[in-house]
Amino acid sequence: MPLFKKRTVGKPGEWFYCLEHRKIEEGPECPGKDRFGPYSSREEAGRAMETARERNLEWETDPRWHDVPPEGERPEGERNGG
Repeated sequence: MPLFKKRTVGKPGEWFYCLEHRKIEEGPECPGKDRFGPYSSREEAGRAMETARERNLEWETDPRWHDVPPEGERPEGERNGG
């Protein structure tokens, strides 16, 4: 086990949103598992949770990501009552 943890070094102008501390970071400061980003601006990083909610809603309502047959069609096993 190493004596010192390797610190993640970010680039100036890259912005992140830390999920653990609920704060905007330029850098990043926190580990990748705890953050969203990089974003191109502080404002964009500040909207990270809203952006995630919007993307989740798009995914949840996108018919291409669900195994729902087209309207009027039923899976083979359901045609004859089960």
